[in-house]
Amino acid sequence: MSLKSLRQEVLAANLRIPEAGLATLTWGNVSGVDREAGVFVIKPSGVSYADLTEEDLVVVGLEDGRVLEGRLRPSTDTETHRCLYRAFPSVGGVTHTHSVHAVAFAQARCPIPVLGTTHADTFNGAIPVTEDLTAEQCARDYEYNTGQVIVSLLEGDASRAEAVPGALVSRHGPFTWGATAMASLENAIVCEAVAEMALHTMALRPAGLTPSAPPPHLLDRHYTRKHGPDAYYGNDAVTGAH
Repeated sequence: MSLKSLRQEVLAANLRIPEAGLATLTWGNVSGVDREAGVFVIKPSGVSYADLTEEDLVVVGLEDGRVLEGRLRPSTDTETHRCLYRAFPSVGGVTHTHSVHAVAFAQARCPIPVLGTTHADTFNGAIPVTEDLTAEQCARDYEYNTGQVIVSLLEGDASRAEAVPGALVSRHGPFTWGATAMASLENAIVCEAVAEMALHTMALRPAGLTPSAPPPHLLDRHYTRKHGPDAYYGNDAVTGAH
């Protein structure tokens, strides 16, 4: 993919954040990486989606985090994105939002549980939540350390990152990722949807009673029909998308 094409995809993904109801004001960002060129493209800090243009996007070096192109400052979450790219080579795009229901789980320090097949279609397990950052982690390299607590949560396991393409940063909110910038945004949409469904499901149960877990064979069936070598969901066999 050319840098021009990557810019266009990152712009389109960022513009979908408010369309999908995932953002208040400017609370969200999407990036996409070109590993061959050693760069990623990300939304600038604090620019409204209504005003965002392709020229506003910022190109950042993957190795050292230096701004290589762009007249504006990149998102304050840039170093978190860079950390995830460096830890997980299969990640091609990263999305961060402050979507209401996913943030509620993050603020409660509660993983989003798997309560049905809608969740299992995308996430092969609960969407986990990190430990709180320490005072030292907040005082120095805060944004990069935010990425590091996600990497630590997943134990640096690339296969786990592919199976569960998202995590909640404690007291903060969701980060999701995918093979492309747009795929990471779609995972953010799913994350918010299943968080809302989980909250409604939990509210329907009597106080203090945890909803029963679905049978593992049902969840596995839903995940594997969309992911892996035997996937058969969808009609995009030529491109390999499901």
